[in-house]
Amino acid sequence: MASKVMDLIYWREMGRTGVVLTGLVLGLLCLFQLSAITVISTMSLSIMCFTLPVRLLYKALELFHWGSGAHPFQSYIEPDANLTDEQTIVYVQQIVVLTASAITKIKQLFFVADLTDSIKFVVLMYLLTYVGVLCNGLTLLIIGVICMFSVPLFYKRQQEQIEKIGTAVSSPIKKITNLICYLVQRTKSPPVPAPTSTPGSKTKAKTK
Repeated sequence: MASKVMDLIYWREMGRTGVVLTGLVLGLLCLFQLSAITVISTMSLSIMCFTLPVRLLYKALELFHWGSGAHPFQSYIEPDANLTDEQTIVYVQQIVVLTASAITKIKQLFFVADLTDSIKFVVLMYLLTYVGVLCNGLTLLIIGVICMFSVPLFYKRQQEQIEKIGTAVSSPIKKITNLICYLVQRTKSPPVPAPTSTPGSKTKAKTK
């Protein structure tokens, strides 16, 4: 399953990736004017208007002995042989762990488990209010889908140039961060050393 998703994202099968990307973008664009139920039902009918006549055509060719009778969509309806029971259990466990971690993190943010993280969360939500004024969730979702199908392929083809730019940008940032950490450490007062007692002082106290 994961390999098929990666094949779609990296455009290893141009036709299938183009159909999936076009269908996702058109479906999301239709949600601006129509309800989700209307979009899903209309897209399902559109797919059936193609698959059902093709299936009937192959069936008619089989009856007249003009075809082998093979199912035209056999590769799509066969179960995934690569997905074993162990892999299914692992995927389910990963989903449960990620969901539980996300819920725990959200509760910590809302109930101020860490003051710094909660303040960052408040600032982020405040900035998102301005983003919500400019565009809605569907627009961001469409942009996310387009980026999902374009950014990985672009990074794969331009990996060397991107890594050079990342190195050039990250090096001064690291220097500035190290300088700030050094200045913060310099401003901190050194801890007061604890008084140490010598054996001679203990013997003098005992004699007194």
